[in-house]
Amino acid sequence: MSTDNAPPPPDAASLHQAALSHLARYAATEAGLRRVLTRRLDRWARMQPDPDTATPAIAAARDAIEGVIGRLVKAGAVSDTGFAEGRAKSLIRAGKSSRSVQARLIAKGVGTEIARAASATDTETELAAALVLARKRRIGPYRTDDDADAAVRMKEMGLMARAGFSREIVEQALATSREEAESRIHELRR
Repeated sequence: MSTDNAPPPPDAASLHQAALSHLARYAATEAGLRRVLTRRLDRWARMQPDPDTATPAIAAARDAIEGVIGRLVKAGAVSDTGFAEGRAKSLIRAGKSSRSVQARLIAKGVGTEIARAASATDTETELAAALVLARKRRIGPYRTDDDADAAVRMKEMGLMARAGFSREIVEQALATSREEAESRIHELRR
């Protein structure tokens, strides 16, 4: 590849535009947006015929990435707290436990304290999330056969425990009637 055909190095303006394009399609954390912009820079760097001459441009672009993220955070376009709250609500409605939600938020780059605050739920919400999981997996109140022996019940308890629900919540969920379960799920989704 000749240097005449090489694209120009990413600068603050092009990185800002790339960040806005990404944010228009996806919710993102600061860490997630940093990964997206860094991958863009890395793709540009791999295309360069002489890595030694591209080093100063790469260093300048890395500094520009931090500046772009700082401007977007200041403008309110990127908010780890907002991302965490929205994602936590969505995951709980999908039948995820608060422990699972917290772990997923941390994996997305949300700080531990923000993830803990966003995933905090009361026992009623946690029970409703467990019932959503029970409905998805057709266990507990959604079991098709009414004759569940101890082995089936233990398997169901294990499944819900692995999903991050406490024993108390699991036992409540499995003992709930189908009508009450539907009512609690409906309240969760409102």
